[in-house]
Amino acid sequence: MFSNKAILTPCIGVCELDPDGLCRGCHRSSAEIAAWSQLGDAERLHLMLTVLPEREARRT
Repeated sequence: MFSNKAILTPCIGVCELDPDGLCRGCHRSSAEIAAWSQLGDAERLHLMLTVLPEREARRT
């Protein structure tokens, strides 16, 4: 069940793109960062719970 709280940004203030074009802090692409404010909650949750953790796991 979802709450009525907004899905906050995954940004942690480490804003530097790596050679693959992904942010070293939040693991989003520049396109994902730019689109964040326009995404719906379902899209944000998918990124936060699935896409970004998978990217982070590949880096470690």
